Amino acid sequence: MTKYFIGLFFISLFFISCKKEKDSFSSESVNDYFPLQVGKYITYNLDSTLFINFGQKDTIISYQVQDRVDAQITDNLARPAYRIIRYIRKDSSKDWIPNNTFLAIPSFNSLEYVENNLRFLKLEIPIKQDFSWKGNSYIDTYSINSDLKYLDDWDYIYDSIDVPLTINSLNIDSTIKVTERDEFLGQDPSIPGTQYAEKTYALEKYGKGIGLIYREFLHWEYQGGETGVPGYFVGYGIKLSILDHN
Repeated sequence: MTKYFIGLFFISLFFISCKKEKDSFSSESVNDYFPLQVGKYITYNLDSTLFINFGQKDTIISYQVQDRVDAQITDNLARPAYRIIRYIRKDSSKDWIPNNTFLAIPSFNSLEYVENNLRFLKLEIPIKQDFSWKGNSYIDTYSINSDLKYLDDWDYIYDSIDVPLTINSLNIDSTIKVTERDEFLGQDPSIPGTQYAEKTYALEKYGKGIGLIYREFLHWEYQGGETGVPGYFVGYGIKLSILDHN
C-alpha cells in the first residue's frame, strides 16, 4: 500500500510539472496580431524621409498607402503564403495606384515577411515581454559588396504587450510593440570636424485582430566634408501609421 501511494505521489508531481511547463510556454499565436485573409486591407499615412540638395537637407513627403491581401499562394518552399499588394496615392482625392508587392508566410510560431526581396522574421512566439529573436537572420549582410550591413544582427524585442493605443483617432484595444534597432555610431554631425556618423532606428507596433498599425524606420550615414566641400547625408526613412482597416 505504501508503494502504491509513493507511486501515485510521483505521478501527480509529474502531471503538475507538465502543466506548469505548458503554462510557462503558453503564448498567443502570431496570427492574432497579423491576421491574413484574402480581401483584408489596412490604410496608412506614409511619411517618407529623403535627403535632398546633395545630402545637405532632409525633407518629408507624405502619401497614403493601402496594403491589400490579394491572394493565397505558396512560397518557393511550398508553404502557404499570402500575396499583399500595396497601393499608393497622394491623398484621398486621388485614385489608388499599385506600388509594391509583398509576401507574408504565417505559421503559429512565426511570421516571415518578404519585402523588396528581403526576408524578415517579423513576429515569433512566445509573445511575452522582453522576448527577443534575430529578425534579420535571413538577410545577407556579410558579402563584401553588401549595402545592407546596417541590417546585421538586429535583436527584435517585445517591448510592450497588450497595451491599448490610439493612432490617428483610431482606438485599438490591444497592441504589441517590437523594438528592432536603436543605434548611433560616430559623433554628432552638428559638431564641427565630425567626419563620420551613422544612425539606425526601427520599431513596429501590431494591433490584435488587425495587423501592423505603426512602423518607424530611419537609417542615415554622414560623411564629413573637406575644405570647400561640405559634409553630406545619405539614407532614408519611413513612418507608417494606420488610418482604417476592414
